[in-house]
Amino acid sequence: MEQSETELMLKGYGLTTAEFFYRMPDYIHVLNTFIWQDYDLAPDHPKLFDFIDFWQREIDGPLHSVRFTHRKMIAPGEWRNMVGEFRVN
Repeated sequence: MEQSETELMLKGYGLTTAEFFYRMPDYIHVLNTFIWQDYDLAPDHPKLFDFIDFWQREIDGPLHSVRFTHRKMIAPGEWRNMVGEFRVN
């Protein structure tokens, strides 16, 4: 069963964005880019490394480099019960 983004973030997952630089199979001097995003666990990044393994196994364009960042948006301790509401007119 697919988990919601909030459930993943409460379990410690954060949004990982990776930029893949790869060479075109027929034009080895041309670099192209591909952007990948998924919720992943830092510092091991199992989903990212699984995708890199998939790329190297299945995609014809050889990887030149991968640049990535990880952002943990919320943590379990950041949830608070709010009692009031403020309106700004």
